[in-house]
Amino acid sequence: MHPRELEQDAVPWSAEAETGVLGALLMENGHWDVVGDLLLEEQFFDRRNGRIYAALGALINACKPADVITVFDQLKVNGQAEGIDMPMLHAMAQFVASAGTVRRYAEIVAERALLRSLLKAADEVHEIATTSGLPVADRLEKAQDKLQALQVRRGRAEPVQVGELAASTVDRINDLNVGNVKPGIPTGIPSIDLRLSGGLRGGKQMVLAARPSIGKSSLALQIAINLARAGHGAAFLSQEMPNSEQMERATANLGQILLDNVMTGRLRDDEWSRLTEAVDEMRGMPLYFDDQPALTLQDICAKARALVRKHGIKLLVLDYIQLCGTSGKTQHDKRHHAIEEISRGLKTLAKQLDITILTLSQLGRSAETRASGRAQLSDLKESGAIEEDADVVILLSIDDIPGNGPKVIEADFAKNRQGRVGSVALAFDGGYQRWNATSARLGQKKAAVHSYTEEA
Repeated sequence: MHPRELEQDAVPWSAEAETGVLGALLMENGHWDVVGDLLLEEQFFDRRNGRIYAALGALINACKPADVITVFDQLKVNGQAEGIDMPMLHAMAQFVASAGTVRRYAEIVAERALLRSLLKAADEVHEIATTSGLPVADRLEKAQDKLQALQVRRGRAEPVQVGELAASTVDRINDLNVGNVKPGIPTGIPSIDLRLSGGLRGGKQMVLAARPSIGKSSLALQIAINLARAGHGAAFLSQEMPNSEQMERATANLGQILLDNVMTGRLRDDEWSRLTEAVDEMRGMPLYFDDQPALTLQDICAKARALVRKHGIKLLVLDYIQLCGTSGKTQHDKRHHAIEEISRGLKTLAKQLDITILTLSQLGRSAETRASGRAQLSDLKESGAIEEDADVVILLSIDDIPGNGPKVIEADFAKNRQGRVGSVALAFDGGYQRWNATSARLGQKKAAVHSYTEEA
């Protein structure tokens, strides 16, 4: 049975609205500016209408006239003319609509498409709920994913002349000057905040990369702790370490207790009181740990949306991207495509949720063969998309290992859309898992750097 023979109540769609949109476009190509941002080919229930819409779009976007003859020719060339003939297109072209009414017709088409998707999702949720052998928690998660995948396609914003934006820009600059608003959320490490022009900002993806055992996980945890102590929600998705190890590091950091003592339980007398204070502080901190391994992009998105909805987090740390799993069967030689998909998905997620996503990444061994020992953007493992999608890329390397005191770590802002590129020196005290700015000057790395293996 052809879709037009179905009763209107049998499935959510409007033959009149679909015809109205196509007829208006055939008569006035300028209407594409009104509906082109709202509709996709697959949103048309009548597949023939979808093919006609795609042909119209291809011609109009190529700045070619799109009328009954040219559209039919386009369909024939593409092998898409089945079920479509000239009388059908002529009948559509008799429809006359204004810009206002064609926009409403397009909205009806989009709304009915969303309703159909909702009905489909409901059937899939029912199937998930009644499938035996799955734990209830897994069923709930799969059902939530199905419903969260439904999104209303929003129209694009109209371009705005710069003069109209000038007044609001001056107001924001003035508010920043007098302290009414902050340029970003401070990380708690002044030299990093200076490079980021004030701190973390929503909608941004930052990448923190290093060779193993340099300290990227520890630095990310320090930033998350600093935000949580200031009242900003932060979450840490650790695919490498269980929550118990993360808690040991957080306890050492907050209580200023030696990590070795925390791990062995052999605290000094003065450390017991600091342990109590650290635990009391953690009870009220908006800091969340998750140690599920092999996270897929779908897993990360579901967790992030839930964390934002329930706890209003501002920072999501992913440790680390090369440990992420794939949703399908990805061959080894296609691994870089999977990393690319995850990287670009994280950037989109950050913008959708208006949060900062701090993605940790491994670096290749190339840096170790260079005389300088400095890492480069090209050392990011498995995918160039990690570099391309990031707003900020920070590369960590050891600059100095003094006989006493914290190590000096070079944090190279190799890419920075929030400020200037360049390096800053950080002090890392591995015993207490604490990071801060340092007054030490960056210098030539020692030969011992590459043999250094202390866990960080």
